[in-house]
Amino acid sequence: MKDKDIHIVVKELREIVPNWKPPVVGAMTTDPYKVLISTILSLRTKDAMTEKSSNTLFAIADTPQKMIQLDTDVIEKAIYPVGFYRRKAINIHEISKILLDKYDGKVPNDIDELLTLKGVGRKTANLTVTLGYNSLGICVDIHVHRITNRWGYVKTKNPDETEFVLRDKLPKEYWIEINHLLVSYGQNLCTPVSPKCSICPIFKYCDRVGVTSSR
Repeated sequence: MKDKDIHIVVKELREIVPNWKPPVVGAMTTDPYKVLISTILSLRTKDAMTEKSSNTLFAIADTPQKMIQLDTDVIEKAIYPVGFYRRKAINIHEISKILLDKYDGKVPNDIDELLTLKGVGRKTANLTVTLGYNSLGICVDIHVHRITNRWGYVKTKNPDETEFVLRDKLPKEYWIEINHLLVSYGQNLCTPVSPKCSICPIFKYCDRVGVTSSR
């Protein structure tokens, strides 16, 4: 993919993505605290379970103030069986306490500040500021990493590296929405194995790096 093609590609994605179910975290809420907690729950967890566990947890505690009143075993029970649920329960409780002690109960709108919280990586921090505050950030998960490399738009080894390369070359007007677009696109069309290239509207712009079979 040539760098200039990104404008056409994003336009095409904006046309097709509304036809699919949106990524679960973005569809659930724009409340910064809920985005933060739901994203933590989503790590190594399928969307359906993330949605179910988030709703169960937020039904009993949807603010830092309410969350610290819960014992971690109650949080565990609410979020089970998300991946690493015991560790996540501890982290959620600790994060909620830190938010109250250090940030007056508010989630910081700053990626570097968010990264100081236990269990918060770059994906979680970027998604929190983009969804929760509509602030500039580039949330790079496995879909964004895989697809931008498949296109030939970047050539990187991991999601963190992809984020920093995209920060240098992706026009800022697309930063906030790129994750939403590529997660849906990656789940429904540009799948990890045997992508549906025959019906992809941006096929002619894609270098198909690493694609050995397609539909």
